[in-house]
Amino acid sequence: MKDAAQAGRPAYQKYPVDVRASPIDGQGAFAAEAVPGRRKIGEIRGESISVAEARIRATRSERIMIVELSARRAIDFSRSADPMRYTNHSCRPNARLCIRQGRVEFYALRDIACGEEITVNYGPTHHEGRLACRCGAADCTGRL
Repeated sequence: MKDAAQAGRPAYQKYPVDVRASPIDGQGAFAAEAVPGRRKIGEIRGESISVAEARIRATRSERIMIVELSARRAIDFSRSADPMRYTNHSCRPNARLCIRQGRVEFYALRDIACGEEITVNYGPTHHEGRLACRCGAADCTGRL
């Protein structure tokens, strides 16, 4: 693995990630090199807003890129340039989202192969079961 600065990416992006069309939904985040299990892949950064504002924005857009950090604060990633913002949901993910000191970080749950789509289980969402899940996992719940 090249040092992030040597590879021309921000220091908080530990492994290179490509954004391209996803078989799950729209665009996806794909490992541009192998990622060992339990290693930090990277972060996403965005606009800090109130949860009240986040919920208003969620009703105004089909594509939601918002993570609630607490009962009061959220981050909107819709204008972020970070490739991890394209991480799609899967019922059988290969990564996890971790909120740490106000940052949204992604860690590999297992080894992720070069070219493999990086996915997380977002858990309960604002969709409240109204959106069909398209992850394709054998044990897919079918709804988000």
